[in-house]
Amino acid sequence: MNDKNKFDDNESAAMTSSDNDLTPSAADRHHPMLKLVLELGPLLVFFFGNLRGEWLVQHFPQLAALGGPLFVATGLFMAATVISLIVSKVMLGHLPLMPFVSGIVVLVFGALGIYLQNETFIKMKPTIVNALFGVALLGGLAFGKSLLGYVFNAAFQLDAEGWRKLTLRWGIFFFVLAVLNEVVWRGSNWYYLPDVKAADNLWVNFKVWGTMPITILFTLSQMPLIMKHTIKQPAENGK
Repeated sequence: MNDKNKFDDNESAAMTSSDNDLTPSAADRHHPMLKLVLELGPLLVFFFGNLRGEWLVQHFPQLAALGGPLFVATGLFMAATVISLIVSKVMLGHLPLMPFVSGIVVLVFGALGIYLQNETFIKMKPTIVNALFGVALLGGLAFGKSLLGYVFNAAFQLDAEGWRKLTLRWGIFFFVLAVLNEVVWRGSNWYYLPDVKAADNLWVNFKVWGTMPITILFTLSQMPLIMKHTIKQPAENGK
């Protein structure tokens, strides 16, 4: 009997610890739009930098040291990413996992691309990031961890089965994005050869205006699953 009670106590403590880990912080709940701006802002800066790269170099000659428009856009993207992470730390009190991992890859591959003047490092960054997220999510499931719950806990409160299913779907989706990025950038390089600028523009437009809508549509397609497995919160003040 004592062993059974001890087991029940340990199980209860583990469940409580897990629930606390998945409970969003007050800052996460109160600043949902800020999180959206911090995640999308650097991407829009990257698009603008590539679109108006030559104009930026004319008005800010120091940027010419970075290289062509894509490298200028990458330098601005890196700076915007660092600013975004700093603001996240100050305003939210922590660094969101996915933007943090993505930011590290942006800085490493962006720096390599600019230093070596090789666009391959820049264009492969989304492939690496998405593949890493896919491996992390599916690998976590293999060890019984629904890691997506630690990322989206501020937006949704799901039961264990819901988090498992959502984590599996997002893990597969990240691999789809990785493959899609490879197809687009390599295909555009081949199709527009030797017009490098046209190939760069097609890839950047896809990265901003293609990947984003695809991700939004995928997210919306998961709403039935989310609604089905959402944990109903107790009414406040006994209502």
